[in-house]
Amino acid sequence: MESARVDQWLWAVRVFRTRAEAAEACRGGHVRVNGAAAKPSTRVVPRDRVAARARGRTRDLEVVDPIRKRVGAALAATCVVDRSPPDPPQDGAPFGRARGTGRPTKRDRRELDRLRR
Repeated sequence: MESARVDQWLWAVRVFRTRAEAAEACRGGHVRVNGAAAKPSTRVVPRDRVAARARGRTRDLEVVDPIRKRVGAALAATCVVDRSPPDPPQDGAPFGRARGTGRPTKRDRRELDRLRR
C-alpha cells in the first residue's frame, strides 16, 4: 500500500504554503492523524483522517491519494476530501477599513468614534 509523510502530503495538497511550515505545525502539535498527535515523519495512507490547524482554521481532511510531490491545484483537489464544516460568514469588522483607501478623513474618524461609544 502506498504511503507518504504527513508533512509532505499536507504541503502537496496545499494546506500549507511550504513543507517547512507543515513540519513546524506537526512539531507544534497542530496536526493529528486518526486522532493521534503526528510528527512530520508520520505516514498517511488512503482513508486516514488528518486534522490540521492552518491559517487560524482547523481543517478535517481525508486522504484519498498519498501524493508526495506538489502537483497542479486541480489534481491536488482530487487527492483529498475536505470534511471541515464551512466557515462562519464574515460580518466585517465594525472598525475595519478596506486596504488601500488611505487615511481616514475627519468625518470618518468622527463616525468611528460614534460607533465605539
